[in-house]
Amino acid sequence: MLHLLKIDLKKMTSYRTFWVIGGLYFLTLGLGAASGMEFLKWLARTFEDFGTKLNINRIPLYHFPDVWMNLIWCAGLLKIVLAVLIVISVTNEYTYRTLRQNVIDGLSRAEFLFSKILTNVMLSAISVIMIFVIGLVTGTIYSPSLEWDKMITDTEFFPAYFLELFCFLSFALMLGILIQRAGLTIIILLLFPAIESIITAKVDNFAPALIPYFPMRSIWYLIPWPFPRYAFQEIQDYIKWGSVAIVVAWTVIFNYVAYLKLKRADI
Repeated sequence: MLHLLKIDLKKMTSYRTFWVIGGLYFLTLGLGAASGMEFLKWLARTFEDFGTKLNINRIPLYHFPDVWMNLIWCAGLLKIVLAVLIVISVTNEYTYRTLRQNVIDGLSRAEFLFSKILTNVMLSAISVIMIFVIGLVTGTIYSPSLEWDKMITDTEFFPAYFLELFCFLSFALMLGILIQRAGLTIIILLLFPAIESIITAKVDNFAPALIPYFPMRSIWYLIPWPFPRYAFQEIQDYIKWGSVAIVVAWTVIFNYVAYLKLKRADI
């Protein structure tokens, strides 16, 4: 298993694009997740009315347990960047014929796909660890009290975030294998949520019960939007098991379709 992961990482790290996009993603993830309170302070200094009407120190943006759900939801917005990295990694296999060379050297097509899946697992796990560390540090700094029960509340969102990210990267992996052209794949990847939104808007007129089963809808809405609670609105502050099952099913489908394409394709 580790051998397959090392093979894929060796190929990915040889591309300058990997370091640029990967560095951009993790830098933006870290700075963006950790700078929310500083942004509010800047608003208070820049717009006096904002500061007088709203005491930013009373906004529990980084207080335990709110910090976990807030950071995870915001981090989910950046998964498209990591998905682009996966697309480039996969399509480069076809552009530079490294897939063919790997098969000639004795790597089976299933092992090739598994190496890509392991890379998706690794990137998803690193993202989870980063958010956990950032949340732990910022929560410790800004929380008025450090009670253990509050610190561990809502940590179930981390497995959900891992699943959300891994499923989306699996979708990017499938598209890359199906289309095999980086530019076209990235365009489809970026446009697919909008296309699906148009379709679901039509479906809502006659079969609204089907909407939660659409792939992008299930992925993007796995973790609920947390910020309406600061406007005194009720939110869903838990993960629905039904939503988890749908995302797991799509993850399996994406990877299986990728396997079928690889198995039958002339490389």
